[in-house]
Amino acid sequence: MKVDGGIGFELDKAAASAKEAEEAGYSGIWSAETSHDPFFPLLLAAGATKQVELGTSIAVAFARSPMTLANIGYDLQAYSQGRFVLGLGSQIKPHITKRFSMPWSHPAARMRELILAIRAIWDCWNNGTKLDFRGDFYTHTLMTPFFNPGPNPFGDAKIFLAGVGELMTEVAGEVCDGFLCHGFTTERYLREVTLPALARGRAKAGKTMEGFEIVGPSFVVTGMNDDELSAAAAGTRQQIAFYGSTPAYRGVLEIHGWGALQDELNALSKQGKWVEMGQLIDDEVLETFAVVGSPEQLAPELHRRYGDVIQRISFYAPYKSDPERWKDVLTALRAA
Repeated sequence: MKVDGGIGFELDKAAASAKEAEEAGYSGIWSAETSHDPFFPLLLAAGATKQVELGTSIAVAFARSPMTLANIGYDLQAYSQGRFVLGLGSQIKPHITKRFSMPWSHPAARMRELILAIRAIWDCWNNGTKLDFRGDFYTHTLMTPFFNPGPNPFGDAKIFLAGVGELMTEVAGEVCDGFLCHGFTTERYLREVTLPALARGRAKAGKTMEGFEIVGPSFVVTGMNDDELSAAAAGTRQQIAFYGSTPAYRGVLEIHGWGALQDELNALSKQGKWVEMGQLIDDEVLETFAVVGSPEQLAPELHRRYGDVIQRISFYAPYKSDPERWKDVLTALRAA
């Protein structure tokens, strides 16, 4: 199992942070799109590392055009010498329309077309194929030599897609190289909903699951002492509550018989009662979404839950007060 870490948004620290992660033995480094651009830290990380993979988990796809993403993916793939993963996600409608002021409709179909458009653009640049992509949402039919960077010496970047719902998950299986499980995923949901949807997508493309990478769920509650463990649990309850309030993620709760919890969380979110939301996440819900325990207990439990179905894992893990002890955890996870 590959074990991935993260990189922060402070650009003056990005290179050193990436180098430290590579030296610690991480297989990949992921950036996220929240309050800052997700690509800039990875550019700096690429220059400071040699082997570790670099990816976005996630970049908001619908905030950008396929041409923009194709350019960024091409350049980071070339500069990292073939180590870049373009990890995309859809976000939800209010953010796309009200925060990014971009169009929203038929998200799964739009995402499928966006990714196919990126691949068509890369095919034009790498193989000299005439650019003639015509879809329902995107059209790309103009590519003059001045704007064509030519073949990428390291080929196409991998494209991973994040999703929760079955339609988006099927799209990932059909047109992507990997799938980023949302942190708001349980073992049962992964096995009963996500994996069958991915398999259906792969079948549409005439492919099997061989070579397709799944990045596993990431909630981990741990610490070097009781205070750290308690603080980690409190923060994770809040995160689970935040995701659980989103109607699009209701299915994950419903499969466990917790649909009513989604109603409560959603109502509280509309009132801005974020602390009260976290208090609704009891121990049963917490331990269903997260692996809870000492650092030594993480690897065996993660392997028990996901070892036969995922190829790599990343997780929220700001618990590094004892670097040597944490290094042992990474070693155990990789061995598992």
